[in-house]
Amino acid sequence: MMYCFWLAKVKIFDEFDDLFSYFCTQNYIKFINSNSIKRIIMKKAIATNKAPGAIGPYSQAIEANGMVFISGQLPINPETGEMPEGVTAQTEQSMKNLEAILNAAGCTFDNVVKSTCYLADMSYFGEMNAVYGKYFKGVCPARAAFAVKELPKKALVEIEMIAAK
Repeated sequence: MMYCFWLAKVKIFDEFDDLFSYFCTQNYIKFINSNSIKRIIMKKAIATNKAPGAIGPYSQAIEANGMVFISGQLPINPETGEMPEGVTAQTEQSMKNLEAILNAAGCTFDNVVKSTCYLADMSYFGEMNAVYGKYFKGVCPARAAFAVKELPKKALVEIEMIAAK
């Protein structure tokens, strides 16, 4: 409770590092034990017009404690609102949308630690995988791929990612 009181009375912080530095320099750190620091969650919405906007009550991405959680990206061209035909073109568009959101968060595909690929049919896996693989150099992230009954807007592919800053 004291921690929240100090935070509310002193200053609003955008980044955990700023918060921690402030408390250290003001000698307030003695009032906070390490367990309290571990429970701090600094949450920030990430948004860009270079990827399609959310079509529901969610964010394109959320940054929390140095991790970036990117919502599933449908293959919608943000400039036209159109979805390309075929798995290859749709995977390419989803990856471009993910790249735009990663960049808005100050990340690249090198920061991605986990991805999940949703496919309208597992027979699309090979085509999706060929496009997906072009975006990663060196160590690839952990990944899961699933066939689902149906994707929003009748898409053939949707991809979500988690990145570490």
